Amino acid sequence: MGIEQQSKGGPSPVPGVDPGGAATMRAAVQHRYGPPSVLEVSEVGVPLPGRGDVFVHVGAASIHPGDYFAMTGKPYLVRLAFGLRRPRHGTPGMDLAGVVEAVGKEVTTLRPGDKVFGWSAAGALAEYACVPAKNLVPMPANLSVVEAAAVPTSAMTALQALRDIAHVQPGHTVLVTGASGGVGSFAVQIAKALGAEVTGVCSTRNVELVRSLGVDHVVDYTSTDFTSTDSTRTGKRYDVIFDNVEAHPLAAVREALTPTGTLIPNSGRGGRWLGPIARIVKARVLSGFTRQHLRPFTSLGKRQDLLTLADLLAAGQVTPVIDRTYPLDEAADALRYVGAGHTQGKVVITV
Repeated sequence: MGIEQQSKGGPSPVPGVDPGGAATMRAAVQHRYGPPSVLEVSEVGVPLPGRGDVFVHVGAASIHPGDYFAMTGKPYLVRLAFGLRRPRHGTPGMDLAGVVEAVGKEVTTLRPGDKVFGWSAAGALAEYACVPAKNLVPMPANLSVVEAAAVPTSAMTALQALRDIAHVQPGHTVLVTGASGGVGSFAVQIAKALGAEVTGVCSTRNVELVRSLGVDHVVDYTSTDFTSTDSTRTGKRYDVIFDNVEAHPLAAVREALTPTGTLIPNSGRGGRWLGPIARIVKARVLSGFTRQHLRPFTSLGKRQDLLTLADLLAAGQVTPVIDRTYPLDEAADALRYVGAGHTQGKVVITV
């Protein structure tokens, strides 16, 4: 199978490479779309690595709203990517951290024994995962495996939105809604690292958490509406609004933008059929009639961006916020909690 392994006792069989399929592992599995109860943890065959793959012993895997949508199959639009009638991948989960057990013959960037973190197409909620080498980078020494697993998708979304879409520069004013959530908690820290003056929007219970992330200002949305024209408004306009909640109409949010500011809508929620598509289309259309930039986007997994994040993490400029950890046996409970939409930072499953 093009796999090599190093061990103290010399070459040994690699789990998952047995052509007879005798090796098994524990994994969260679903055979149909539905609520978290469709998940069960059972023994399955270990995956077979390819020549360009890395075979990872998973230590932890994080989950985010996208995993919840992929599990439920709602909005129905997600089924175009994950399978029309049933999930194409039986084991969910993308973001992971762990130890390299073996590498394919074409892999030169990593070796057995390396501690790594990154993302896969699916299959992270398992004891082992096969991941393309280009999707993994060495784990910063100052991070635990739980912290590292929390990073990939959410932090890359925040980095690409602020750096590549909004082009945040030193001195810019940036407002982040959902500042205590998975993407938001990374976004406020990355915006600060880019030199911006940062305002985080959150509920009363999360004010101290958001303040601890280094923001310049905190808006408690239960008492202050950053879009309102009445006495509860902050009275500020922002160069960039990264809207991870989308609780306000586009027209209202635009009132809080500078005349040439950038609004990035970033929520997968919406109707049961198309999810956020209607809002995205409206933002695209409106952008052609205003000097303001309305820029919905889809983040893409990029190894170089993960390396950039690793540097920020190693320097202490970005620190993952961990809400809760669950053992693999409680994966359904973890996804149920994430689906409720009120996480403080990231939810991580330990394997």
